[in-house]
Amino acid sequence: MPLTSPAPGLSDDASGLRDHAYDWALVDVETSGLIARRDRVLSVAVVTLGPDGEPTGEFSTLLNPGCDPGPVEVHGLTAERLRGAPGFDQVAGRIGAMLQGRVLVAHNAQFDYDFLAHEFARVRMWLPVTQRLCTLALNRRVDPPTEDLTLDSLAAHYGVPRRQAHDALDDTRVLAGVLRASLREAARLDLPLPLVACPPRQDPRFTPQPPKTACAYRNPGRLVPGGPLRQGMKIAVTGQTTTSRAELVGRSVAAGLNVMSSVSRHTSALVTNDAASDSAKARRALAENVPVIDERTFLRLLDDVRPGTPHERTTPAAVPSPRSEAAASPRPAAAPSPSPATASSPSPATAPCPRPEAAASPSPAAAPSPRSAAAPCPSPVADPSAGPAAVPSAHSGVVPSPRPEADPPAHSGVDPSPRPAAPSAHSAAVPSSRPEAAPPGREPQRPAGEVRKQPRRPRPAPDGPLAGRRVLVLGGTHPAAAAARSRIVELGGAAAINLSASVTDVVLLDGSDADRRMRRIVSLAIPTHDAPWLAAPDIAPVPRPAGGREAAHVLPRGGVVDIPDGSAPGTRWTVTAAWAQQTACEIDVVAFVVDEDEQVSFDEDFVFYGAPENPGGTVRLLGDGPTEQTVSIDLAALPPSSRKVVVAAAIDGAPTFGDVGAIHVTAGPGTSAAPLVQTTLDAATTERTMLLTELYRRGPLWRLRAVGQGYDHGLAALARGYGVDIAD
Repeated sequence: MPLTSPAPGLSDDASGLRDHAYDWALVDVETSGLIARRDRVLSVAVVTLGPDGEPTGEFSTLLNPGCDPGPVEVHGLTAERLRGAPGFDQVAGRIGAMLQGRVLVAHNAQFDYDFLAHEFARVRMWLPVTQRLCTLALNRRVDPPTEDLTLDSLAAHYGVPRRQAHDALDDTRVLAGVLRASLREAARLDLPLPLVACPPRQDPRFTPQPPKTACAYRNPGRLVPGGPLRQGMKIAVTGQTTTSRAELVGRSVAAGLNVMSSVSRHTSALVTNDAASDSAKARRALAENVPVIDERTFLRLLDDVRPGTPHERTTPAAVPSPRSEAAASPRPAAAPSPSPATASSPSPATAPCPRPEAAASPSPAAAPSPRSAAAPCPSPVADPSAGPAAVPSAHSGVVPSPRPEADPPAHSGVDPSPRPAAPSAHSAAVPSSRPEAAPPGREPQRPAGEVRKQPRRPRPAPDGPLAGRRVLVLGGTHPAAAAARSRIVELGGAAAINLSASVTDVVLLDGSDADRRMRRIVSLAIPTHDAPWLAAPDIAPVPRPAGGREAAHVLPRGGVVDIPDGSAPGTRWTVTAAWAQQTACEIDVVAFVVDEDEQVSFDEDFVFYGAPENPGGTVRLLGDGPTEQTVSIDLAALPPSSRKVVVAAAIDGAPTFGDVGAIHVTAGPGTSAAPLVQTTLDAATTERTMLLTELYRRGPLWRLRAVGQGYDHGLAALARGYGVDIAD
């Protein structure tokens, strides 16, 4: 297929490319698995285009990875077929020359970029890419009326012929047609491109690290003076020890203890030979009345550790699940999580390639630590899931809030260094929409013999005069705009925060004429309305277009949904947060994998831009661009000790979420699938960190809650609240 031939039904002009005058390198890889630091590239194709859209080069090759090629039934690349192919080291120079000075383009670009970065690192070369563009993220902005955003669906929508799926060269040629059409649509809507900066990747994470293992036992509480140690107890060590620290930790883990890198109110005992130590751990232990024992006593107790209570491994309920992307990932490390400090105002399949580095896990030193904490918005509604006691918010009723740390640790394995670049990105739930009224905390005991209800099925599209409509609000003060968006949801519509092809109406508040999008809205003839229109809009609901997707269920702040087959293997659920284009600050999406004490088991279960994947690969951060980031979660692969995954956002800089405005959150099965749930969180004022959603276990089920709880402190304080050891 000629790369420059127009897709049927589309103009053959290259206006979209002319408006974005870049040299492009379109890339597709076929791989032996889904985890870049473990699996290998089996084939690669690169097609280069000039700013005018004309092809300037093309290269493709099979690669011999020297290991099991993985799911042959998916990519068709058998070991026999790959046997005579070159190794990556033989073609790296040619690929690098084609990428140099160009914007890397791929569909789900984080995936291709990560695999190439690791392959280049293995042969001790740099990946010469400074910017990338994801056509999946670009089409999330455009929002075409397709059933989903897979390359096949977009190719069909844009009229790009396809010959052989999972063939790297054919996929790249199809991608060229999709890119051209997507750029034309972006130009028509006057949408900025979601370009992601890609700094040089020096990857100390390739250094093999001891695998992180989740503790198999529940925390039995504190060590009783004169009493024995019990499996599951959380132990911290500070200061010099006679026994090597590695041996001490190894023996403790082998005995079933949970060795932590920091001290919190959940710590069972602190081991130190210097009772007068002024270390951060010792100060915190004193503040929390944590028992302190010396090394000799600890070693004696290690000889007789009593049995603990294993974490329950639940069986998933038999519930039909929506479409999902195939994804197999190894068992992750356990996840604990704490609570942030100082609550403020409310706001609304694949076989791995065995390699020495397979056990490697992101090392804390390699990951810049959080910059500063932002403030989330408290959520008025709770749900019997989780953790710390509720704390009253300054602006609202009772909200779940993690307890602040009394004394932040002075030293940590996570090094807070300047952020090198935007994060990387790739990755569902069944709405049960009404908020759960039970107060936050542990799940209540159920009477013996009580049968647990099946997950609630997705409800039909809401009724109301705005059903099926997507309404953008322009202008107004933050409270006025938030109230208008809330009214849109009440009327059955979806509240948009950015202009896209799916916007059906625009509500104009005071000052809307100064919004740069007004010119494009007028040229596109999108209906506009004054604020009084929302009192009683007289308008017909929009019928669902043939072949289009069902509208995502709108979840209110504090609302809860059941995730169908959340524990079924092979499904990665994604939570995507998006916001309006910012110039005064950057926003980071982060995730914490936490245990029943709302604490991380180890620092690597804090996933952020500097460490975008936890050790087991079960939680990944995908950087889709400056206005959107995604957290991808393999719920089935989380160990029983991981009770919850908290997804939060933090602002880098002086602005607050009151300045940023609404955060739009969607959740669904896989990165390209249509989202099943959406919520808009926009009641923030002075907060700089915000809890967006929580995915948590409820018996055999997983649930998702829209939180919208904010804090005035920074990301570092938020992370410390969940037990992450953050360097000052």
